[in-house]
Amino acid sequence: MEQLKHECGVAMVRLRKPLSFYEAKYGTWQYGLNKLYLLMEKQHNRGQEGAGLACVKMHAEPGEEIIYRERAEGSGAIEAVFAEVGKKLHESCAGDAHDIEKTYHQLPYAGEIYLGHLRYSTTGKRGLSYVHPFMRRSNWKAKDLCVCANFNMTNVPEIFESIASKGQHPRMMSDTYILLEQLGHRLTARASVASKKPHPWD
Repeated sequence: MEQLKHECGVAMVRLRKPLSFYEAKYGTWQYGLNKLYLLMEKQHNRGQEGAGLACVKMHAEPGEEIIYRERAEGSGAIEAVFAEVGKKLHESCAGDAHDIEKTYHQLPYAGEIYLGHLRYSTTGKRGLSYVHPFMRRSNWKAKDLCVCANFNMTNVPEIFESIASKGQHPRMMSDTYILLEQLGHRLTARASVASKKPHPWD
């Protein structure tokens, strides 16, 4: 196995219990966010270009956002990202902060899955648009996608040309973005096939 080098860092926290559990045990529902910060800070040297995080609400109701994302550039990106998250939480906070049910459905970044990424590119372009996580929204809850990664695909131009020739319109030439679009395309194609099946009453 190749040794780990100074390349992109990835962190993930998956909470298996409701936020009320963490509020009762640790005094804050932000346990997951706090752990993500520590995981990302431990890899600070692998985020020289930028950092980003995403939060997924597994039990979001219709009309509520499912994925929240924040990104920033520069060596101080971790602090900038979490400062912005804190600002948005403060702006959204209303009423009793210990009413966890209300907190979950009204506040951003109150969710069960936290994904963090520190960008240290070895190839490709730079800029905020290329800072992970990448996100692909859908009005179907199970088809929302959020991806971050630490890898290089060597045949991105060929894949780009291939999917463009089939009628897709990828908006950037990046390995993770291409992967995201391919996953999204497969989900959509599967749904289209399933929707063509005759209904029992037809």
